[in-house]
Amino acid sequence: MELQYRRASSQELKLITKEAEKFGELKHEFFGVVEGKFRDIYAVNKEIWRKIESLKVHPYSFGTFIGTIKKDKNLVERFYPNIEFFYFVDIKKNYAILKPKPAFLFTTGKDVPKNGVREYVWQGSKKIVVMNEEGIILGIGLINPQSERKFIKNITDIGEFIRRHR
Repeated sequence: MELQYRRASSQELKLITKEAEKFGELKHEFFGVVEGKFRDIYAVNKEIWRKIESLKVHPYSFGTFIGTIKKDKNLVERFYPNIEFFYFVDIKKNYAILKPKPAFLFTTGKDVPKNGVREYVWQGSKKIVVMNEEGIILGIGLINPQSERKFIKNITDIGEFIRRHR
C-alpha cells in the first residue's frame, strides 16, 4: 500500500478541533495527513508544507506527529491524540498539575492518588492532561473522583517509550 500525503480536510480539522476544545483552544491551524492503514495527523507550518509539495519523492512523515484518525467500535471517525498534540492546545480545562514526587512516579507508569495533585480543573471529560508544576506535559490520564488512591489513572506518559520492551 502506497502512502498518500495531503493537507487535512475540513472534516479532519473539525475532529482535531473538537478534541482540542475538550481541553481549551487549538493554537495551531495547519495540519497534514499521511494516509496508509491509518490517517496519521501532523502539525506542520506552511513554509515546510510548500517545500514538501515541491518534492519529487513523497515523505513518510513531516512536522510533529500529533495523533491518528480512525473509526471507533461504533464505526464513528475519531481523532486519537498523542501527548505532543497538547502542546498545540492552550489548555484551560480538564488538566491536573501534580506535586513533584507523584509527577515523577506518573512518568514511570504509576497512577496518582488525590493527595499527589497540586491543582486540577475538571469539566466533564474523563480524560485529562497531566502536567508537572513547571507546565511540562507528562501524559494523559483518566480521572476517577470516587477514588482517593487512584484519583488519576495513567493512560499514557512521556516515559512509556523508554519502558517499551524490544
